[in-house]
Amino acid sequence: MTTEATTVPVIDLAVVLRDDAPESALAELRAAIEQIGIVQVVNHDVPPDLIADFHRRIGRILDLPRAEKAALASPTAHPYRGWRQWPDDFGRLELERFSIGQFDNADDARAAGVPDRYADVFAHANVWPPQEPGLREVAFAYQEALHGLALRVFGLYARVLGVPGSTFPIGERQYTTFVVNNYPTWTYDDSAGDDKLLLLEHADNSVLTVLHQEGDYAGLQAQLPDGSWSPVPIIPGALQVFTGSLFTRWTNGRLSPGRHRVAAGGTVTRRSSAVFVYPSLDTVVEPLSEFIGADGPEFEPYDVGGEAQRAVEDYLKVFGRPEQVAAWREGRPYVAAVNES
Repeated sequence: MTTEATTVPVIDLAVVLRDDAPESALAELRAAIEQIGIVQVVNHDVPPDLIADFHRRIGRILDLPRAEKAALASPTAHPYRGWRQWPDDFGRLELERFSIGQFDNADDARAAGVPDRYADVFAHANVWPPQEPGLREVAFAYQEALHGLALRVFGLYARVLGVPGSTFPIGERQYTTFVVNNYPTWTYDDSAGDDKLLLLEHADNSVLTVLHQEGDYAGLQAQLPDGSWSPVPIIPGALQVFTGSLFTRWTNGRLSPGRHRVAAGGTVTRRSSAVFVYPSLDTVVEPLSEFIGADGPEFEPYDVGGEAQRAVEDYLKVFGRPEQVAAWREGRPYVAAVNES
């Protein structure tokens, strides 16, 4: 009998990673990753002091006056480096974001073993705020801790699926991206009555994403198998793990991509930090024979490195505003205008 997933479960990693893990716990996890694609994990061994230290430091940056933060935008308008703000169509601030590349520059990527043909993914430098000189060291330590957790969960999911971890060719040097999102309190009167979405519904295109959330309301919502939305409560010490569409592709649809969104609410700024873990850049992800049935593969191959090289252009084609595209083409900073009234 298949366990029905009706909400995002809280999974004790210390229990399910044991060789003698209870079948009931593994069944709950299996149902969640096959039907929802999102779990909360506790006893994950990511040091709480590291989590707190990083969020204190990045919080001090995101709490700076807007004029100071504007100086922390990517000098080349790269949407995945440094600070940016994200207004809606009426100019109302929905989101601030601080993005950190896996490496500071292309030379660092090459030195770490990234093939030269993919070094241009890191050609646009990270932006490190001078106001917080210790941020770089702590941010990279935090990024590596969440990356390490993702790899442990990756092996666990393979076990739950009944296949060796080596089944999934994730590579030796995984590609990661790192984002901090700052969601403001929403003081506008939206008469429609529906939830105001600060981040639209989507599934990540990673293999796994590990996220930390903080605030005073459950703004993160997960889509359940029946299509409804369920809040993901903020549980002290818990981290959230999302199955990305690449894991879905490998399993030919057996694992559900974790569709989620963020709704407005609360009396304080909501903040989250996420590390997105991909296979190595020279990987092509396609359905594996272990998961292909009589109907054949349901997904086309996905070129991880090629998609990473096209990521900015693809993003700007869909979401870029004319002035943002112009700044990118001209290699100068871009800060979106916000309606302060």
